[in-house]
Formats: sequence, C-alpha cells, structure tokens
Amino acid sequence: MDSSQLEPFLVNSCNNNHLAKGGFRALPFIIVTDGLEKVVTYGLGASMILYLTREYGLENADGAQVMFIWTAAINFTPVLAAFLADSYVGRYWMIGFGSIASILGNVLLWLTAAIPEARPQPCVDPDSTDSCRLRATTPQLLFLYVSLGLISIGSGSMRSSCMAFGADQMMGSTKKSSSRVLESIFSWYYISTSISILLAVTVIVYIQDSAGWGAGFGVCVVLMVLSALSFFLASPFYVKPAAKASLVTELAQVVVAAWTKRSIKLQPPQSTTLAYHHRHHHSNAATMNSEPTEKLRFLNKACIIQHPEQDLTQEGKPTNPWRLCTVQQVEDLKSVIRVIPIWSAGMLMSVTACQQSIQLLQLATMDRHITPEIEIPAGSFSIFLMLTLLIWVPFYDRVIIPLASTLKGRPISLPLKKRLGLGILLSSVSMAALGLVESIRRARALDEGLSNDPNGMVDMSAMWFLLYYVPFGVAEAFSYIGQNEFYYSELPKSMASISTTLYQMGLSVSNLVASLVLSMVDHATSGGGGGGGREEGSWVGSNINKGHYDYYYWVLACFCVGNFVYYVACSKGYGPCKGEVTMEELDGE
Repeated sequence: MDSSQLEPFLVNSCNNNHLAKGGFRALPFIIVTDGLEKVVTYGLGASMILYLTREYGLENADGAQVMFIWTAAINFTPVLAAFLADSYVGRYWMIGFGSIASILGNVLLWLTAAIPEARPQPCVDPDSTDSCRLRATTPQLLFLYVSLGLISIGSGSMRSSCMAFGADQMMGSTKKSSSRVLESIFSWYYISTSISILLAVTVIVYIQDSAGWGAGFGVCVVLMVLSALSFFLASPFYVKPAAKASLVTELAQVVVAAWTKRSIKLQPPQSTTLAYHHRHHHSNAATMNSEPTEKLRFLNKACIIQHPEQDLTQEGKPTNPWRLCTVQQVEDLKSVIRVIPIWSAGMLMSVTACQQSIQLLQLATMDRHITPEIEIPAGSFSIFLMLTLLIWVPFYDRVIIPLASTLKGRPISLPLKKRLGLGILLSSVSMAALGLVESIRRARALDEGLSNDPNGMVDMSAMWFLLYYVPFGVAEAFSYIGQNEFYYSELPKSMASISTTLYQMGLSVSNLVASLVLSMVDHATSGGGGGGGREEGSWVGSNINKGHYDYYYWVLACFCVGNFVYYVACSKGYGPCKGEVTMEELDGE
C-alpha cells in the first residue's frame, strides 16, 4: 500500500527529502507543546467559574452560561481547524497560529487580574455578603470575553493538529513498522493528556487558590510561551506535509453531487442499466464496493455515471468531483449518518459532565480538608473523577473480565453497545446522587443561618461528593472509551480522522445543550427571569442557599433516564456492531 492510500488526516506522501527530517527526535517537542497547552487550558477551566462570579460579579447562572459557551468553543474549534489545516494551511502553520493566539489570550486574561480597572471594583459596603462586587461594565466584559475567545481559538487550533502532526513525523518508517509506530504515538499522546489534566487540576488550581488570580494566570502565560518555544525551536527537524483535499471535503462532494443529480431515477437493486464510479484514490482495492448499498438510496445518485465521455477523464477520474463521486465516498458518508443517533445519545450524556462549574460553587462552601493542615482547592476536586477512571479501567480489564471469563469457562467481554448504555445509565445515578448531596448541603446551610450568605462555609465534608464522582467516573470510563472504540470500529478505516473528532464535537454540542437546559430551568423557576425573581425563586439563582440546585440536578437525572430510553431505541435500530458479528461467528465455530 503506497502513501497515497493512507488516512489523509494522519498521513501524507513521503519523499526522499523527508528522510532527513522527522522521526522520534521531533516527537518530544510536539508532545511537550500539546501537553503544556492542555495544562493551561484545563487549569483555567477548573476554577474559571469562581473568577467570573467573585471578581466580575456574574450571577451563578450567567457564569455557568459563559463556561458552557467557552467550553463548547474549545471543543468545536478543533473540528473546524482540522478541516482548515488539512485543506488549506497545513498542520505546522495551524499549530503555530494556535500557539500565538493562545499566548495573546492568556496575556489578556492575566491583564484582567493584574490591572484593577480591568474588572469590577469591590462594593462599598464591607459588610455586604450577598454581592461583594459591583456589576462589570460592557468594556470590562468585552475585554474578558476577547481573552477567552482567543484562548479557545488557540487551543482548538493546536489540538486539531498536534497528534496528526506527530504521526506525520514517522512517515519515513518502514511499512512493516508503521502501524506499531502510530500505536506508540497515540499511546504517548493519551498519557501526555492524562498527566496534563492532573497537573492542571492540582498545580495550576493550587497556585490560583493560594497565590491569587494574577499569579495563577501569569504562570499560564509562561507555560504557553514555553509551549510555543518548544514547537518553533524544533522547526528544522519537522516533516511539514503540504495541505491537500480532505475527507471532509469529499463527504461534502457526495451531498452536492446527489442534490445536483436529484432528478435521476434510481433503478432496482442488481440492475445493469446504471454504471457506478468506483475508482477511489484513498481506498484499498480489496475493500472497494462495486455498487452502493440500498440504505439511504438518495445518496447513490452521487456516484452514477450519466455520460462517461463527459463525466470521466482518460485516466478514469471524474472531471468534476462535485458532480461525480465514488461508491466508496457514498458509503463513507452513509457510515457517518448511520452512527449519528448513537453519537447523539453519547452527546446528551455529556450534558451531565458539563455541570462542573456549578459543582465548584458548592464545593467552595464545604469543608475540603483531608487533614487539619491540608485543604484541597475546590477546583482540584475533579481529580477524584480522574482517579476513579484510572482505577476502574485496569480493574475492569484485568480483574472483572478475567474473573467473568473464568466463571463462564470461555473468554467473554461486555458488548460495545452495552458498555455505552451502562455509561448512560450510570450518569443518571450520579446526577441523582449529586442532587441528594446538594439537598443535604442546602439543609445544613439553612440550619446554620447561612440563608443570606452564599459564600459561608457549611459544616459538611466535601467528601460527600464521592457519591457523585465514583459512579460518574465509571460512567465516563464506559462512555469515553466506548464511544471512541465504537466510532473507530464502525466507521471505515479511511475515516479514522473523522472518528477522532466525533467525541470532541459531541462535547461541544453538549455544552450548548447544557446551556439551553440551564436557561430553561432558570426561566421557568424565576417567573420569567425578570427582576428579583431570579434571586428569590430561581432554582439556579446567585445565592445557592436560597436556590434549589438539588431540584436542578434531579431534573438532569430524569433527563439522563430519558436519554437512556432513547439510546436503547437507537441501539436496536442500529443492529449489531461489526465486532459483535465477528464474536458471534467465532462462537458459532
């Protein structure tokens, strides 16, 4: 298989000039670049809700909305940036652009903390407990939002290309070792990501909590500068593949071609009156389809050859790829459309993962000491979620599955779609537990006379949150790993790049859905959201002790139950996965 047959997002043509560049010596620079960016971005996101509510005077619901939109932007921009990098500018320049944008965004964010006039001033009444800051002015908010916007653009630009750019460096490897090399690259990439998140929710959050926002944001600026230096200093070592047509473009061509030829009459299956174009420069000849499948038949019009002399060149290539596509292109698009219902259920589950900003407001009022001298910052509590995930995955793989196989007397594994469903079901359990914890916290706050003091410390251990973190950590393990495995195994191997972006796209959309749900709850429970209604009646008001965040979490738990029912219906409609079919065949043998 030559280089032109490899996955376009990860592989580009190699030539003799590349042999003097790339290789393992270039990888550490790329991994450090990507890892430092994640330390900064995850570290900022861990405590940003506190900065918005305490330093900018935003109400809890408004601050959560800002976090939803910002997180959605961070998760969506990699999808757009990947398309631009692959089709127009190249991955090297996209990472470089992202590094500069991230530095600018972090510098502006640091200035909001370093310059007192850049944010609202403390209120005049020192005894005020309900609102310790004046309202932020429009210029102040605009300055803040521009900084967050630049950070999201920079982060998305870098994340879209770092892993693929690292794979580009190894294209000089022998054919025999290329698969193993790519596996090694991806393994190191995920290890780097895990380490980055751990550093973000511990070191960065600790600096923000103990040394102040200015110091915390300043460290982020320094780390982003180091990230950019790590990338640019190794420029002479890099293989820099040129941009070329992307798979996303090819999928768009199918839609355009099918619509252009919408008046063509489709013939019954096995009919010989229609000719289909099947030459495809990205596909292995052994896997090419000679005729399109009958599902989503409208798209089959895109690969029908009407006039061979006009539609094809002498080499057999389409004269206009926006009017004639290959059978494989059509089938690739069908594969994407087919997984959308399952993807949507996974996306809706991620709505529950978008509530960390609100949880931070609760944790900030609880006793977070693990010893009389050691207190965990509120923004670092998500480490328990990661620890649950890191413990559960090897425990499931090395203990539960082998034990179940021993009891059954044959190798077994939990089917992929059942793992996804279990993750969705556990998300509803975690939300119900979170509602219970908040109900207890709120009751104690009222008993202790903290009704008008939303920042007052409640005599309740924050370890109660383990009732939420443990089941949700297991749910995330099933969902995150299961979704990525599902997309990778069900989509054609030529679409590996698409499969790696589907989960991120789901996170982006889930943040927008979470924002919509929060707005609906706020509007419905505050009598329209006007005047003082939000303060007195809204479940998600700025005073968490007067609000009813427990009710809000229980609404989300019901939302998750409904999503589970929806997933079961989608799963049955999808049919067996490719891996499940193989296992059944093996069992039959």
